[in-house]
Amino acid sequence: MAAMCDIAFLLLTFFIMTSTARLPEPIEITTPASTVQIKLPDVNLATITVGKEKVFFGTVGQPTRMLMLEKMAERYGIEFTEDEKKRFSLIESFGVDIRQLKSLIAMDGADRMKEGVQSGIPMDSLNDQLSDWIQAAREANLEILKENDEKLRDLDIAIKGDANEAYPTIKKVMDVLQKKGKNNFYLVTGLRGEDF
Repeated sequence: MAAMCDIAFLLLTFFIMTSTARLPEPIEITTPASTVQIKLPDVNLATITVGKEKVFFGTVGQPTRMLMLEKMAERYGIEFTEDEKKRFSLIESFGVDIRQLKSLIAMDGADRMKEGVQSGIPMDSLNDQLSDWIQAAREANLEILKENDEKLRDLDIAIKGDANEAYPTIKKVMDVLQKKGKNNFYLVTGLRGEDF
């Protein structure tokens, strides 16, 4: 019996140590079902999350996020402290107007993820911040690759849309990507069984 307990705890420890935790998102998304199984890249990836007519943006890698924020701050004439830059680099995904970003960064993680706190990134014709975030992320990604003497390649982009989201919102996001010359992107879906 003692040996069985040892094995059970060893297995439990192994599974806990090798699993990855699901990161909290600012909005709960139910992805559409698909049978296609293509894994998203682990690096050089930006994700645009769309739900409830709101758009959220996030990139992989803290150095990329920090440099992206510096580029956006320069573009919009907003000053961020080093502490704010470091805190922003820990945020996986966000969805606010850049003028509200300082207050979002100042919040702790649990408050930041509450429903209604993040109103989405503007992407209309007069205030197209999503387009600017995409451009800043692409530039930051290339600079990080150059700095690390890695092969230069464009940032991959994935769209993670809610299955119940209205088509016009997704279409706007795709139009923004096409305007930026990004015609190839991933569509994130959930796995479903084969149709009978």
